[in-house]
This record gives sequence, structure tokens and C-alpha cells, in this order.
Amino acid sequence: MSFTMLKLLLLLWVFNYSETIPIHAAGKKGGSVILPCEFKAREIFHIRLNRQPTSFEGEIFVYDKKYCSKRVCKKGACDVVIKDLRLSDAGKYILNVYYNNAESLLAPQVRSYQLHIYDDISVKIGEVLKLDVLLPDALQVMHQNTSSAEWKMVWKRGSKSRVNIKQDRLKDSNGSLSIKRFMAEDAGTYRVLGYEGEILITVTVTVTEEKSKSPTESKGNLNYTDDEQKRNHWSLFGPAGLVVLFVLFLILIAAIIKKMQ
Repeated sequence: MSFTMLKLLLLLWVFNYSETIPIHAAGKKGGSVILPCEFKAREIFHIRLNRQPTSFEGEIFVYDKKYCSKRVCKKGACDVVIKDLRLSDAGKYILNVYYNNAESLLAPQVRSYQLHIYDDISVKIGEVLKLDVLLPDALQVMHQNTSSAEWKMVWKRGSKSRVNIKQDRLKDSNGSLSIKRFMAEDAGTYRVLGYEGEILITVTVTVTEEKSKSPTESKGNLNYTDDEQKRNHWSLFGPAGLVVLFVLFLILIAAIIKKMQ
């Protein structure tokens, strides 16, 4: 093999390797994110987006209409926009960009992305905290308490060991991680990591503050509000009350007339 050919292959390998280094992208659940391709629009005739590993799903169809109302759309030359983000969207994506020049050694061009989804939720003390975060490529779930900088493992695929939460309160089923009888110490940040240590999902959990009851609510039905007291007071002058007042008025008139005679 000639030295020139060796250099060409080396340059090709370096180019392809650099193009497949994952680009990190992050988006909030319910929001949107852009996967930038950064390729020039020269004679691009097709782009193909795939989820990794491929066992997740087949090719993800990218709609390229100018005014796209779908969840996955093309923007500009080959950027991909994913809208209405879900926790299950987290993971690795591969974008292949095809040009009309099929003879080019560098076609298709490749972009790799690592998509991180984050969310914020609130839970009341004593309720069940349910996290739909156990993706097929999730290896472990870490927890950082609000009062500590230490990360502790609460779940690991294939392991029954629990470090931060007692066994009887933790359950994993159908892609969800549930914590029974939520306590204040369960609040904080939950981070889902993949097999290569990449961050897939981050969920920040806070405690929902209980609304304090008003004095009238706390005393039940024994006390009335000001409006209720007014209504009860003026109810004496309802139809029956008016009859009584009218009779008393007649008696008073009769007594005055009798006294004058």
C-alpha cells in the first residue's frame, strides 16, 4: 500500500471518527430541542435519523415541510427539531446526511447526538413518587439529597441492592421506578445514567407544601363566616318574622287606643 493511500485512509478515519463524537443536547420535558447537523446545504437530498441502539425503533421519519406540525421536523438544511419532548426520548441518535454526489468517499456524512431530558415535579409527603425513567439503555439511577452533595445509587439494572431507599418502599415495574410513602429526605435530584456513564434523564423532585387551613375551616362547622352570621341574623326578619312583628305592632296600637279612651 502506497504512503499516499495510507495517509488518505488515515485522514478518512480521523474525519469519520470526529464526525461521530456525540453532540450533547438537552431539553425539558414538554419542550423542544434542536439536533444541529452543521453541514452545508450543498446538494443534500435526504437525511435519515435513527435511535441507538436500533432495537428501540426503526428509522425516525423526519418531516421536511416548511410549516411542520409533526413532532420531528427538519429545520434549515438538515437540522432536526424534536417537539413535545418525553422522558423516553433521552438517549443516543445517529443522523445520516446523503448528497447527490454518490461517488464521494465521505457520503453519507454522519452526526451523533446524546440527548438529555430533564424535568421538575412536586410530591406530597406520604404519597407515591413515580418516575418513568427506566429506559432500555438505563443502567442505574442516582439520587442527590437536597441537603447533601453526595450521589447515592437507588437502583441498578440486574441488582437487588438498594443503598439510599429501603427495599419495601422501592419498586421497579414496566419502565417506572416508584417510591412509596414519600418522605422529605427523598426529595432532591434523580439522575439516570447509561452504560457508558452518560446522563440520560435528570428529574428534580421537591416537596409540595400543604396549604394551611383557615381558622373557620379548622374549627369545622361550629363557627360561621361573617356572611353566614349576617344571613342567620337577618333570617329573623324573614316572612315568619315579619308576621310576628306585624302582630306585635297591632297589639301596641290597640293598647295605645285603649289608653286614650
